[in-house]
Amino acid sequence: MILRERQDRIVSTLRSGGAASVRDLAQSLAVSESTIRRDLDILDRHGELTRTYGGAVLRPGETVTDSSDPLRLEGTFTADADIELKQRVAERAAALVPDDSVVLLDIGTTTPLVARRLRGRPVTVITSNLAVLDELRDDSTVRLVMLGGVFRRNYRSFVGSLTQSALAQVSADLLFLSCTGVRPSGYVVDNMAVEAPIKQAMIASADQIVLLATETKFPGTGALRLCALSDVDYVVTTAGANPTTLELCRQAGGEVIIG
Repeated sequence: MILRERQDRIVSTLRSGGAASVRDLAQSLAVSESTIRRDLDILDRHGELTRTYGGAVLRPGETVTDSSDPLRLEGTFTADADIELKQRVAERAAALVPDDSVVLLDIGTTTPLVARRLRGRPVTVITSNLAVLDELRDDSTVRLVMLGGVFRRNYRSFVGSLTQSALAQVSADLLFLSCTGVRPSGYVVDNMAVEAPIKQAMIASADQIVLLATETKFPGTGALRLCALSDVDYVVTTAGANPTTLELCRQAGGEVIIG
């Protein structure tokens, strides 16, 4: 079994059971415990799981997936329970994009839905999200720019210093930013240490920031600050978002759009 296949199996095991020990993983994959420990260390650094004493658990914010669920996507994101909310956010977000603009689409599951709604539009889309590529690869009208870097297969995105270096050369009109939480204090946060620097580099490369955050992100999870609501030009959300938190955006001059 090759390295990546073994690591995919480890992540799949955690998504089925929530946690696993080094001993159990070694037995099920027929490798040594030291090999499993090295794999877990690598996966932890890449943000694909959380290393614990004697094993590993799902990263914060992920839930256990029923392996019999026909909607489960093997080796990638599981089906979103709030997909309808994300569709509504994506619809309103795409309407903010003028023709001939340069758009940055962040890592995440909502940004490909925005990309889908940009098909056939004369715009430039820059992204490190492979799911965005899948949406736009056959569209000859959209100019698509992919940012390179280290490919995270389970999250279908590019990260690392190469991605950040590429972003330093980018100037975008709009950034569509995803997050894992919006705190009552007004801070936009994320729980993935490997993704946060990419998101921050995207913020620095865009003239306007559009935060994509369904009501489930208020307050959501995460401890890594990306920016404050006062830095955001638009918040696109759904009706159940915390009104007090949204008011912080309005007070700073931003616009709140309810999908």
